[in-house]
Amino acid sequence: MTRFTLNAVLFLSVGCLLASCDDDKSKDSDEGPVEGDEDASVETHDSGPEEPPNTLSFFVTSDTSSTANLGGLTGADARCQRLADAAGAGKRTFRAYLSAERDASNGGGPTHARDRIGKGPWYNAKGALVAEDVDALHARFGDAEVFLDEQGNKINGQWEGSATPNQHDILTGSDMQGRLLTGKTCSDWTSAEAGVFAQVGHSDGLGPMRNGMAPYNSWQSSHESAGCNDTAPRGGAGKIYCFAE
Repeated sequence: MTRFTLNAVLFLSVGCLLASCDDDKSKDSDEGPVEGDEDASVETHDSGPEEPPNTLSFFVTSDTSSTANLGGLTGADARCQRLADAAGAGKRTFRAYLSAERDASNGGGPTHARDRIGKGPWYNAKGALVAEDVDALHARFGDAEVFLDEQGNKINGQWEGSATPNQHDILTGSDMQGRLLTGKTCSDWTSAEAGVFAQVGHSDGLGPMRNGMAPYNSWQSSHESAGCNDTAPRGGAGKIYCFAE
């Protein structure tokens, strides 16, 4: 064998060895991770469907008050927050839709209900839109299907099939634009006296014989109560509206 032939054989042998190594590496990469490789697999856990967020931001109180002494605006706000907490919406701050003539938190000046409730939008316990903003809120009428309590229940009223007694008179102390009606706040929600009055609205927007004309259709300002000592006459139960700021 000549020197040239020997060199050629050696060259070919080394080339085959190198090619074999490359093939082995390629096979290793194609075969994926080997057993024991910490990065070989990532264990995943199915936590199930996420619970939908609570959108409740408006309700009529499910509880009642035999008089219009609510402990002032502070007591009324606490009532709203307590019911919101129980309904699972306590992460937001709820305020009572009530006007007052002398509000300590406003330097002793008047406070209008419309200025206490934030900017909206507001949704009821069933996720239905009540109003996009303050103006839209005061442009609409009462509705038994929308003005629900924090548990999603309709308020007893004049609507067909309603349970009794009628409880659709909701305390507001306000006019149709949500502004203070002087002398109609039961002494800023601290009085339980006869001969002192409060303005109320109809949550269902209906009057006697299901009359849906003004002023019966106003959810915020239909008529005055019979007295601060008893919220039941004329169709009340000392209920209030609550809004999330």
